Amino acid sequence: MKGIRVRLKGLAKHFGRVVALRTLDLDVRAGEMVAFLGPSGCGKTTTLLMIAGIYQPTAGEIYFGERRVEHLHPRDRDVGMVFQSYALYPHLTIFDNIAFPLTLKKIAPAEVARRVRQIADLLGIAHTLDRRPGQVSGGQQQRAALARALVKEPQVLLLDEPLSNLDAQIRVQARGEIRRLQQEIGVTSILVTHDQSEALAMADRVAVFSTGELQQFAPPDELYRRPANTFVARFVGYPPMNLLEGRYEPGAFVLDDLRIPVPPGHPAGRGWLGFRPEDATLDGDVPGRVTVAEALGRENLVTLRIGPAEVKVLVPQGRRPAPGTPARLGYRREHVHFFDASGRRVGA
Repeated sequence: MKGIRVRLKGLAKHFGRVVALRTLDLDVRAGEMVAFLGPSGCGKTTTLLMIAGIYQPTAGEIYFGERRVEHLHPRDRDVGMVFQSYALYPHLTIFDNIAFPLTLKKIAPAEVARRVRQIADLLGIAHTLDRRPGQVSGGQQQRAALARALVKEPQVLLLDEPLSNLDAQIRVQARGEIRRLQQEIGVTSILVTHDQSEALAMADRVAVFSTGELQQFAPPDELYRRPANTFVARFVGYPPMNLLEGRYEPGAFVLDDLRIPVPPGHPAGRGWLGFRPEDATLDGDVPGRVTVAEALGRENLVTLRIGPAEVKVLVPQGRRPAPGTPARLGYRREHVHFFDASGRRVGA
């Protein structure tokens, strides 16, 4: 199985007066796994369904390799799709569910059996083939749905929130299995998720959406270290980045009566100052007071009130100041983020 390049050019989708997706240009490399990440209603699933052929674009073009496909029926696009609900037929065995797309193509029974058993072995569900979906676990149903999508050897694999119905422990295991399988097979894959940890763990690159617009398209490390705007800064990373709105003056960020020292490279006038909780300390220059201290296991998350704002600080497990304790905020200046008044990133 070999992946293919997927290109979206000027893609848009309107439902009457509602703009679900504004003009989108995106290039997915052959064999790559890309995640569409964002909150509900941001346009990520709409985009996936246009790639699948379930929705017709209002405008724009979709290419698989050099072939335009936006006018083609879903069955003619050579895609495999895994839905959030898995959409397995409850009256059919796992074998027959996986075999279903091959049966529709009238492939010889011996070849169907060979391919079903091959993909079931690869996904570790060969022992469930004679059972029905209601007789296997949620994780096994998820793998059966994935096997059904892959058994027809698609050029593009589309995954619509495929792990959201699994409990936390199985979800972590399943995302590792899907990523391993995708890399082993080399199929071009697009994953839709609202779970940023899922997107960052599984994808080569992540497209972050908000209100029908692409905010940033980059590898996970770049999204985390160099968010393009305050939306991405807030959405990617947990706990989320601290973002303070105030005024930049030479060498300082002014927040009401507080002056927070900042390194060179900051904008002038109104803007946002960002730093992540793991880059903050309780041993700095800015006076504050602890309001909450939460145990997270290996670390504690301290909420600190500074002037009119609250910030989050990750501290070692052994340090958990009581609410009301005075503390002085600091941060690692080499990891500070500057944003202008519109929320766009400034500087490197």
